[in-house]
Amino acid sequence: MLTLTELKPIIEENVRTALKEDVGNGDITAELIPASDQKKARVISRQTAVVCGQAWVDEVFRQVDPSVKIEWLVKDGELVERDQVLFRLEGSARSLLTGERAALNFLQTLSGTATVSHEYAQRVADTPVTLLDTRKTIPGLRMGQKYAVSCGGCSNHRIGLYDAFLIKENHIMACGGIEQAIETARQNHPGKPVEIEVETEEQLERALMAGADIVMLDNFSPERMVAAVAQTAGRAKLEASGNITDETLLDYANTGVDYISIGALTKHCRAVDLSMRIIED
Repeated sequence: MLTLTELKPIIEENVRTALKEDVGNGDITAELIPASDQKKARVISRQTAVVCGQAWVDEVFRQVDPSVKIEWLVKDGELVERDQVLFRLEGSARSLLTGERAALNFLQTLSGTATVSHEYAQRVADTPVTLLDTRKTIPGLRMGQKYAVSCGGCSNHRIGLYDAFLIKENHIMACGGIEQAIETARQNHPGKPVEIEVETEEQLERALMAGADIVMLDNFSPERMVAAVAQTAGRAKLEASGNITDETLLDYANTGVDYISIGALTKHCRAVDLSMRIIED
């Protein structure tokens, strides 16, 4: 799981970008309020959700106005109920309103990802399978969504194109075959995990003989998955992928494969409905 320490420079950059596009050279609406006005506010969730994004919210207000005080009442990964207060703020009214949208955008999006991941994780909680995310993420927010997936109870696949091999059909064709692709991968980057996608049992056997670490079984039915697990007999880890729906997820989880990769964890997330309200003294 990615740690917030690792993510710190990425969070700072995410927030700088968000504030640049939202605030630009000044919040002209917030300037309607006297600069001396101090206010308190609270943020609530209007639905049941898994919270994620605390560090992004903190960083928004740190960059807008470090004097803003934030009191969190929940933690990342916590399941909250409708109308539950997530955090309270106190500080310049201008600062609270200027940072509001950027802060809630991060929180609602990452919480949406964590919530979807939690729902999927719950469906296979009684099986040994590990659910993985994919690279189908919001551009510029990949690391945040990968972190949110972990907060929701699922796991991360490779982060990008640089930390592990995933050799697919077009790579195999361009390299001249399964064996050639795996051999070249080992030569170019020794020690990097080598995963290869196959579509048939014959390709699976070739991948196993060539020494793949993980084999992705693309569009196999649950019945073929069971046979593939028996054929593999522990020689490599197996990952199921392709056309796995909410209705068939549990069937695939019970086949004996090690992993199931699901693009929906990050690309089908729906922003959590949040609301910030100024509290009258």
